[in-house]
Amino acid sequence: MTIELTADLEPPTMADAPFSRVCALTELTATSPDTGRYAGTIDKIWTVGPKVHGGTMVAASAAAATGWLRASDPAFAEMAPIAASSDFLGAPTPGEVEYEVRIRKVGRQICLVDATLIQDDRALVRTAFTFGHLDDVDPIYAPQHGDMPAEPPADAIGYGEDSPMGRVVHVGQGADLFIDREWARFLNGEQGEPRLRLWMRPLPGDQVDPDVAMYFAMMSADMSPPVPVNLGHFGWAPTVQMTTYLRRRPAPGWLRIIATTHEIGGRMFDEDQLILDSTGAVVAQSRQLALVPQPR
Repeated sequence: MTIELTADLEPPTMADAPFSRVCALTELTATSPDTGRYAGTIDKIWTVGPKVHGGTMVAASAAAATGWLRASDPAFAEMAPIAASSDFLGAPTPGEVEYEVRIRKVGRQICLVDATLIQDDRALVRTAFTFGHLDDVDPIYAPQHGDMPAEPPADAIGYGEDSPMGRVVHVGQGADLFIDREWARFLNGEQGEPRLRLWMRPLPGDQVDPDVAMYFAMMSADMSPPVPVNLGHFGWAPTVQMTTYLRRRPAPGWLRIIATTHEIGGRMFDEDQLILDSTGAVVAQSRQLALVPQPR
């Protein structure tokens, strides 16, 4: 079995739907009846430096968990991975990976599924997923974020291959990605508030399938650089633990990413990322605890 676009659609190509290829998984022979196992490939464009981008690994694991849960019972077809708690045991390199999936609990409102990303027989990312039903009505209460344009302004900084950000974060080769110049003071050699804003949009082919668009929104919740960069702390910020929430399916178009923190300590910092779709609705969120890079 392959988890990808619905049967009446042409399979995506790398050129117009690169993220769909990340989510296209092939079922393998399971080691036990209650365990699913899938094979997939993560291309080198989904990397930060030489290693695979964390949000991409969470989203691809969500695709595996969703496929196994739906295969277990068609009654779960409308459920989605509304929460993901991820521990990063190692840093995969781009290429072939496998996913081992186990269902922990089934229920009418909530199901629990564990997924492990494996490469070279090593478990590298472990994620506990909570499945439920997404919001599909207007919220009772939602703060507005009208100060952030729905689309990147003309002076926003892109992630092209030759740009300062694109040389490190290669995800801009698989999606439209811009960072807000006004908030990203570190790009001018300055310091500022530890907060960042970005705009991200999947390529046209990655917006065709609603599940791929959903996984893309989950991936985007880990797209901001570590906010301590605005305080002069550059370098690797290892994630201790990350939780991702999926609230609703995104409308087509640009996603807005707002990254903030509550505290940057001497050793650790937290970072929240809020994802709004083109209508201004909250579609995803994340919170992670990470280690503070030491200043240069």
